[in-house]
This record gives sequence, structure tokens and C-alpha cells, in this order.
Amino acid sequence: MNMKNLSGISRFATLAICISTLVMGACANKEKKAGKTHQIGVSMLSLQSEFVVNVKDAMEQAAMGDSVELIIVDAERNADKQVQQVETFIARGVDAIILNPCEVDASSPAVDRARKAGIPIVNVNSETRSEPDAFVGSDDEESAEIALGHLAKLMGGNGNLLIIEGYIGQAAQIKRSAGAARILKDHPGITVLATQSAQWDRAKAMSLMENWIQVYGGRINGVFAQNDEMGMGALQALEQAGLKNKVPVISIDAIADALKAVKEKRLDATVYQDAKGQGSGAVKAALSLIRTGKVDGKKVMIPFQLVTPSNVDSFMTAR
Repeated sequence: MNMKNLSGISRFATLAICISTLVMGACANKEKKAGKTHQIGVSMLSLQSEFVVNVKDAMEQAAMGDSVELIIVDAERNADKQVQQVETFIARGVDAIILNPCEVDASSPAVDRARKAGIPIVNVNSETRSEPDAFVGSDDEESAEIALGHLAKLMGGNGNLLIIEGYIGQAAQIKRSAGAARILKDHPGITVLATQSAQWDRAKAMSLMENWIQVYGGRINGVFAQNDEMGMGALQALEQAGLKNKVPVISIDAIADALKAVKEKRLDATVYQDAKGQGSGAVKAALSLIRTGKVDGKKVMIPFQLVTPSNVDSFMTAR
């Protein structure tokens, strides 16, 4: 057999493989529709965060009785990785995507690409610059206003404050910083000694607080942490230094450890963010977009609530 014939056979084989691949893909899509199962790709900010895990668990619970397959992946706080995950979902042909964005700007291409591909996308808990088909979350500025408003009362409207921020560029960090700034304008007697990011991480916040204790010591009159993981880290450092009784600490999310600490009157307060409501709401919005092309309320905002020793029992029951 000459090379010309071999070349023709090779081209024929390649064509056959391509046709086979297309047929298999069509069959797979047909099988999915026949089983009435919707596939929803889910990219989470970080499954090392207890609150994010709580949102994920709520999604899985909401999907259980609805013939929905959730394909959940962890972006590990990496916006580039998150964009790649969404591109994989698009190539896979999922029916919808739920995005828990890593960053406001850097995660926006994920939204753009999903919408360009005609796949509904719902942002949960955190926002992007690009507008998704729906958003389910809470007003992060409100959370900081509630937290810092209560902390200002505990400080008597005066004294030195330390602020531990989340991952810089992530929507919650930006908005909680804005909410805190608004409250501080109304309390000129409070001076911010330092503001620094601990990237939503307990161990990093503990290390940061230990450094601040070395620098500021007894001058510290209050600590605001933008989430409970960091609040618990700061709390531990203050307790080990024997300073906690003099320094009120307030954080946000009402994770299990924080609620327990409020109950024990170690953490002065936390701000409840409804992970169950956000997770189930995101699945509901995605399914509505899949089935009807519409959603009831393009922006679903779930209120924050202050948790103190006087009302913590009701929140512990809710969890």
C-alpha cells in the first residue's frame, strides 16, 4: 500500500473518531435530559472556610430532592483558577453555574464567559463587577455597620481600635471596610491604630494580633474582625496575653465556634449571616433560570442580625 492510500485512510479514521465523539456527546446530553437531571457547576471561594462550607452544605441539601446534580469545586481563593473552573463547566455543558466569587474584578471574566455561552450564572454570598443573572447574598456594608456600631457602644465611643480585614479585593472585604468607615465617621472619639488583612484565616489573624499586642499592648481598646475565623484568632491571642477582659472583640458570620464563644462570654458579639438561606436560595435561583429563564428577584438580600450573649441561644438552635 502506498503512502497516498495510507494518508487517505488516516483522514478517514480521524473523521470517524470525530463523528463518534459528536454522537457520544449528543447521546450523553440526551441521557441527561431523559433522566430529568439538571447539572449545576458550583465554584466555591474556599472550602477551608467554615462559613463557605456551610453555604455548600445548604446547596447540597436544597438539591437533594430536586433531581439536581451539583458539581462542586474549590477555587482555593484563586480567581484565575476559578475562571478556569467555569470554563470547564461551560465545556461540559452544565445547565447553570453558581459562583462564590474570589474577587470582585478578577472573578468577573467567569461571569462574562458563562453569559456569553448562554449558561445562566448565579453569584452567591459575594459579588463581581460583571453582573450575573442573579445574586443571592447579604449586604456586607450592613454587617460591618451592625458590628462596629455595637463595638462603639462597648467602647463608650472612645479609644483605640484595631481592624482585621479579609482577603483584599474580595467583595466582603471591600464592603465591610466601607460599612466600618461609615460608622467611624459618627464616632470621632475612636482612633484606628492599625488595619491589616489576615485573609479570612484564623491562624494568620492570631499571628497578626500577637504582633499588634507587642506593638500596642495596653493601648488596645477594641478589635473588629471582618469574619469569625479571624475574630477567633484575635480572641485567642488576646486571651493568651491576658488582655481579653479589657478588650471587646466583635466579628461576623456566626459560625459554630463564634456562637459558642459568645455563649461563654469570651467573644463579645458576632453578626449572623444566613448560610442556609444563601445556599438554598442560590440553588432555587439557578433552577428557576434553567426551567423558566427567569428568577423572582434578580437580587435576593438576606438580612444580617446581631448576636450577643442575651440572644445567642436562639441562633445556636437555628444552626
